[in-house]
Amino acid sequence: MIRALIFDFDGLILDTEGPDYRAWQEAFQSYGGDLPLSVWSQCIGRSADWFDPLEYLESHLGRPIDRTELLRRQKQRHRELVEAESVLPGVDDYLREAGHLGIRIGLASSSSREWVLGHLGRLGLDGKCECIRCWDDVERAKPAPDLYLAVLESLQVVPHEAIALEDSPNGVAAAKAAGLWCVAVPNDLTAELDLGLADLQLSSLAEMPLQQLLANFNGQP
Repeated sequence: MIRALIFDFDGLILDTEGPDYRAWQEAFQSYGGDLPLSVWSQCIGRSADWFDPLEYLESHLGRPIDRTELLRRQKQRHRELVEAESVLPGVDDYLREAGHLGIRIGLASSSSREWVLGHLGRLGLDGKCECIRCWDDVERAKPAPDLYLAVLESLQVVPHEAIALEDSPNGVAAAKAAGLWCVAVPNDLTAELDLGLADLQLSSLAEMPLQQLLANFNGQP
């Protein structure tokens, strides 16, 4: 019996990933550089320190850049783009219905706690999750299973009693490594990536009501 839902944050609750990539692309283009999606997609779902775009740009340009100024402009542009985004389709319905059904709610994010809590507050979603674990709470971020294992421990739920909701290959890999069921809900940036490890894939959470989703997994061995 499913007792818990564990949400990813970036790209699942709020589309921060598309804006982040767009802001970096614009920054690279201002220097005559390029940031291919094939490169960027490898870091989606991981912690921010896994890939250094500034080092990548310098290595491809063959010269140093004004890192401080580029980073300032990228962060400002990213903030502008993200603040124009709203909660992704179906998220509010899932959170509300989970409460009605007595399904426990957790959140596992490779982003910092400050980032996640700040946006949850802005979106009016603070207090919706019983447990939030971020990259600063564990030794290893996704695709390692640490974040999911930490949420399971806090909720006192065993892996086969929980469903992870993820949008990226790294997130799906983390959930499966922790032994959870996993539903992939890709966004525009991750839709073409390999999400084959997931047990189910939806175009958005609005595609399938929560009770129907639970029926797909309740009774599974």
